[in-house]
Amino acid sequence: MAVSVTILAIIISLHLIAFVFAVGAERRRSTAKVVPDEYDEKTYCQYASDASTVYGLSAFGLLLISQTVLNGVTRCLCFGKGLVTGRSTTCAIFFFILSWINFLGAEACLLAGSAKNAYHTKYRAIFNVEHLSCATLRKGVFAAGAALTLLSLLGSVLYYWSHARADTGGWEKHQNEGLGMTNSSFAPHHHQQQQQQTGEFQKA
Repeated sequence: MAVSVTILAIIISLHLIAFVFAVGAERRRSTAKVVPDEYDEKTYCQYASDASTVYGLSAFGLLLISQTVLNGVTRCLCFGKGLVTGRSTTCAIFFFILSWINFLGAEACLLAGSAKNAYHTKYRAIFNVEHLSCATLRKGVFAAGAALTLLSLLGSVLYYWSHARADTGGWEKHQNEGLGMTNSSFAPHHHQQQQQQTGEFQKA
């Protein structure tokens, strides 16, 4: 299997867009402040924006699509044709595991961050009686997801490249062996024909 520029472009583009969304989610994390209710003595948390949740879920979806495309093309390393034993296959297995670890870590950060960011605390305290703590997402969750997205991109590209080399290398090795066998079987036959022609010429 040769390396497809189209597949590489899709994987890289989806990862980079997911990275941009993750960075945007980190920068647009919801902030909150405690304000008194104008109708009674209760207080509540007033949140600025939910944009971070949308960005986080968008990055989650794009990363999932990219991983699906990659493992669909390579048949998840387990269900495709056997690869040639060698350094390329070893690298393919290593980067396959690396890409999945980083992918799962990034997805966990993005999903957990989006869920936490969407959680809003309301009407949990009485004004001037109990301190109200507004639930907000800790800084760095989406940043960790963005960093793992880049590592997932690196692992995915190297895995796809190694897999393509191992698969293509197997085909070339088989083809070369086939050509070698054809040439070796053709040579004795051709030599025998030459001997027969020489004998007939001497008899004549």
